[in-house]
Amino acid sequence: MPLIIEKVNTNDKAQVRRFVALPYRLYHQHPQWVPPPQQDIALMLSREKHPFYEHSDADFFVALRDGQVVGRVAAIENRPYNACHGVKQAQFYLFDCEDDLEIAMALFEHAFIWAKARGLDTVVGPKGFGPLDGYGLLVEGYEHRQMMTMMNYNYAYYSRLIEALGFEKEVDFVSCYLNARTFQLPERVHRIVERVKERSSLTVMPFRNKAHLRQWIIPLGRAYNQAFVNNWEYYPLTDNELTFVVNNIIMVADARLIKVIMHKDQIVGFLFGFPDVSAALQRAQGRLTPWAIADLLLEMRRTSWIALNGAGILPEFHGVGGNALLYAEMEDTLRAYRFAHADLTQVAESAVQMRHDLENVGGKMYKSHRVYRRNI
Repeated sequence: MPLIIEKVNTNDKAQVRRFVALPYRLYHQHPQWVPPPQQDIALMLSREKHPFYEHSDADFFVALRDGQVVGRVAAIENRPYNACHGVKQAQFYLFDCEDDLEIAMALFEHAFIWAKARGLDTVVGPKGFGPLDGYGLLVEGYEHRQMMTMMNYNYAYYSRLIEALGFEKEVDFVSCYLNARTFQLPERVHRIVERVKERSSLTVMPFRNKAHLRQWIIPLGRAYNQAFVNNWEYYPLTDNELTFVVNNIIMVADARLIKVIMHKDQIVGFLFGFPDVSAALQRAQGRLTPWAIADLLLEMRRTSWIALNGAGILPEFHGVGGNALLYAEMEDTLRAYRFAHADLTQVAESAVQMRHDLENVGGKMYKSHRVYRRNI
């Protein structure tokens, strides 16, 4: 049967459901894939509800064969990112496909046409709508379960299809594994931390509960923007985007696992920790029923894994003990809450200092995600 490519009408609920549903078929019962809540993916297609569309645009394409969806992709223009970096870049995201180069070629041909019509000259991805969407295709670590939905999982053939279309490596994001029993900060770091606490104006502020956390959404977001200003993936998130991100993670956030480093009354660093609820998300199969939500809340208390997704310090505090405080809080979090395992999620290879720090405290690279680039 001939292959048909259709643009999704995002106002048509049936078409949105059809787009969302594909990976649930491709990865049905896959032991390492973690199904995202279907409503979260559908929200990415909502121009009325998702704050990304306040400043940027996206369209969505499906490949159909004999009436069945066999591939999909999102084409994205992030205007603040392009303005910040002085580029004319399109992004692709939500790429899923059967192992068939014809399907991938047809999908991306439409994405390329879409990008050229907007005056864009490069396509980069996978790269989504916000900082928790996860970057890149998995290229190493297929044997490990996806960490919640903060990073992508895919079959090994995805990178083969993408590379056959002329895409080349842009940047890798490495995830590190830490074992609580062997994670030990050097004594030198502990001495630095003690000196900082005694002599410095740097302090650590924990959050008491979710209500306390909500009060600090905007200051936290502004610190996030400042801390990652030199990173490859950086662009300034709006206040609406920051509120949206926090509201989406608040259900699986334990406020006690989120710490900030203060300099007087200013946030200069942070550590975001999340109990890993991957197993409960797998049981939910993309549907957040009342029973699934109850199971998620139980999993937060019984999981032995923590996802550390977001650790940063403002550049001007790197040499005055800020980094040492950050890693001491990481060690304290693992010990105090009895997590046996930690995943430091997706550190860009361009973040050289953090990569070096993680290796020094025993972090082992165990997953790698690759963002690809192609000129058009």
